[in-house]
This record gives sequence, structure tokens and C-alpha cells, in this order.
Amino acid sequence: MIRTAFIILWVVLTTAFFSVTAIIASFFTRKGDSVHIIARIWARSILRVSRVHVSVNGLSNIKLDQSYIYMANHQSNFDIPVLLGYLPVQFRWLAKAELFKIPVFGRAMLGAGYIKIDRFNQESAFESISEAAQKMINGVSVMIFPEGTRSRDGSIRPFKKGGFVMAVDSGVPIVPVIVRGTWPIMAKSSLRINRGDVEMEITKPIDTIGYSRETKGDLMDKVRRVICQKFDGAG
Repeated sequence: MIRTAFIILWVVLTTAFFSVTAIIASFFTRKGDSVHIIARIWARSILRVSRVHVSVNGLSNIKLDQSYIYMANHQSNFDIPVLLGYLPVQFRWLAKAELFKIPVFGRAMLGAGYIKIDRFNQESAFESISEAAQKMINGVSVMIFPEGTRSRDGSIRPFKKGGFVMAVDSGVPIVPVIVRGTWPIMAKSSLRINRGDVEMEITKPIDTIGYSRETKGDLMDKVRRVICQKFDGAG
């Protein structure tokens, strides 16, 4: 537990430092790209201290300058630094509104152009989805966890529909991203942080053209099948 306590202390201190740095940087950029780079450095520092090694497969499936909706399975708090640190593209999080209320950190998220979604207010949530769809039409990529929250047992939870409304409204392709190995590092029910190896697999984009809000369930099922098959089959 001494090791875990040290890592948690490191996370707290580096989050405070990089959040302030991100806020300052946000005044000098409209797009938030520099803030995202700062977040990537923050994420990699946490993974390095935690002795988590990440390997990435499937980068050739995406065009680094194209807008996508990245959808990743959510196993652990460590999914966030893994995706930030090792997905080498600019993207913005669609994140729960509670995170934006954290002092300093929340302001840094706004500076980065992240989009808050209120899970308990349907009208506000759909406004956020419309905002995200407009940003993607203007060339911004977005990252979401379609499960909405972390898995309790390492299995993939049911998907929520909001991200798929956003997908069909924007017409932007969905890229399923499979993350393996983070649950043993830090499970939802535990504060203990273990070292380990993580695999991130980027799959081929799934076209959203031709789907509508009425048929978004079919799109959701298609994306879920890809993520589940890849996750359970380990590639």
C-alpha cells in the first residue's frame, strides 16, 4: 500500500500542476490543442510512475488528420491516462458534468474544449450532444465511454444511446477502441494500484452515414459487437 499511496500522491500533485499549466495555455489557444498535449504529458507521467506499459495496435486503421468519434470500453480509472497518453491524435472528451466541478481541474477541462454532459438532466444532456456534433462537423474528434461508467467486474456493460445520437447527427465515423489490462491494475472496487501491461487496439472506422436517430440502435449494436468480440477474443 506504500507504493499505492505514493502513486496517489503523485497523481494529486501532478494533476494540480498540469491543470494550472493547462489553464494558462488555454488563454493562448482557441482550439485547445496545446492543452491536450499537456494532458498527454500528465497521463504518461502517471503511467510511468505506476509502471504501466502500454502497447498500441491498429494505428494504420485511422487517418491522423480526420475527425472521428472514438468509443472505448471502460474498465478502470487507468483507461483515461492510457487513452490520453497513447492515442496519438487530438480529441476532446465527452465527460460527466461532475468532473467539471473539481476546482482547478474542471477549469482546465473547459480550457481544453472538453464537453460536459449532465447524466441526470436529459434536456441538458442532449444540448451537450448537439454541441459535440457541431464540433465534429467542424473537424474535432471526440472520445467517449459508451458504457457511461467503469465496469465492476471487468466485463463490458450495456451501452448508453447518447453517443450514438451524436454520431448519426454529425455523420462522423465511429472508431471502436479496445483497452485490455487496466482492470487488474485498478479495479473499480479497489484503491490499490498494481503495475501491469496494457494493450490498446484501434479498429477500423464504422461509417455512420445512412443511420438516423430512429435506427441508432442498429449502429449501437454493431459497435458493441466489435468491441465485445475484440475484447473477449483478445484481438
